[in-house]
Amino acid sequence: MNLTVKGKNIDVGDALKTRAQESLDHIFGKYFSNPIDATVTMSKDTYLFSAQISVHVGRGIMLQAEGTANEANAAYDQAAETLAKRLRRYKRRLRDHHRAATESMRAQKYILASESEEAEEPEAGHANGESQPVVVAEMQTDIPSLTVGEAVMRLDLANGQAMMFLNRAHGGLNMIYRRNDGNIGWVDPRLAADDLRQ
Repeated sequence: MNLTVKGKNIDVGDALKTRAQESLDHIFGKYFSNPIDATVTMSKDTYLFSAQISVHVGRGIMLQAEGTANEANAAYDQAAETLAKRLRRYKRRLRDHHRAATESMRAQKYILASESEEAEEPEAGHANGESQPVVVAEMQTDIPSLTVGEAVMRLDLANGQAMMFLNRAHGGLNMIYRRNDGNIGWVDPRLAADDLRQ
């Protein structure tokens, strides 16, 4: 596994790098054998340390965990424990998913500037003084073909807020998202279209 340990607003010493290497080797040796690469980012904001661990475990599968504490080692330990819990929960499904090839569809992905950035840089030439969102980045992304259960697993592993996927059952685009109450919501336009036809 290729490991990168970096710091934001702090210097990361060799002791923390060694601790992260040994810890992640132990976790992945126990639950998942072949991660591709990992990044540990340590940061400090006033008196709190934050640790963020991102691990690329397979094609399109990103595992992320965060921890916050008064000490750098405690923040890292908290993030590593969260990572281990997620791997333990999905151990069998990850191994099965890793063996099976996942189909995907290429799509264009855009990142739009937030409203505060738009206010600072208004675009010229818009009628009535209305501003339009500024495209910050354009890139290609994959939309994987998954079951709903696999999509929920990927969303949970990545600690993400939303994910679009091709529903393997019918080939249509679906979306899952994390609700404010902590549950997962599922949007399937095909089911709604079927209800309207009846």
